[in-house]
Amino acid sequence: MSGHSKWSTIKRQKEANDSKRGQMFSKIARAITLAARTGPNPDTNLQLRALVEKARQYNMPKDNIGRAISRADGAGGKTIENVVYEGYGPGGVAIIVEAVTDNKNRTAQEVKNIFERGGGSLGTPGSVSFQFQHAGQIFVEKKKNPEEQALEIIDLGVEDVEIVEDGIEVHTKPDDLFKTKEKIEQAGMAIKSAELVFKPKILVPTSDSTSGQQALRLLENLDEHDDVQRVYANMG
Repeated sequence: MSGHSKWSTIKRQKEANDSKRGQMFSKIARAITLAARTGPNPDTNLQLRALVEKARQYNMPKDNIGRAISRADGAGGKTIENVVYEGYGPGGVAIIVEAVTDNKNRTAQEVKNIFERGGGSLGTPGSVSFQFQHAGQIFVEKKKNPEEQALEIIDLGVEDVEIVEDGIEVHTKPDDLFKTKEKIEQAGMAIKSAELVFKPKILVPTSDSTSGQQALRLLENLDEHDDVQRVYANMG
């Protein structure tokens, strides 16, 4: 069992909001294009496969996914690249921001401004990433008896399983993500999402403190930025 990031649940609730769907399509499409540059076949490109899975979870049309992959050669479009920002929010919450941009200088300045307006500070590369580990994350729909369900998942050979408010979180090694997903599906459980994430090693307790609320607002503002793909935080 592992500590659960409060931000993970809040982020899922935000992404489930239909009013955000158009923005999510745009963000996912850009990420797919970038990932496809290292190989257009999802069967052999783990990052691309995870993004295609995510697109399907949001009911993104198949044609949109195909066009995003086909744009990977850069023909007729701007050069886009992946950037990662690290920093701290109120209460010492460590934050990692993944973005896809066609203008690194503009995005860096805008992300820096969001950090500072939210009472945080943008750090240097490596300043907080040591507090996270790259992992696969599978979000499983709860059954009537989630405790028994969690034990069933553990019996499949999964060590990191936690029952949370809106489902069951399962973490794996990155390379084991889809193999574990298939095992869980074969056991008759519904998968809500499967993706590669930065998982906090240690959580910072925030409860309902003022600094915790300030940190949450900062995370939401970062997540709203058009270039930002994912925001991770060790907010407990």
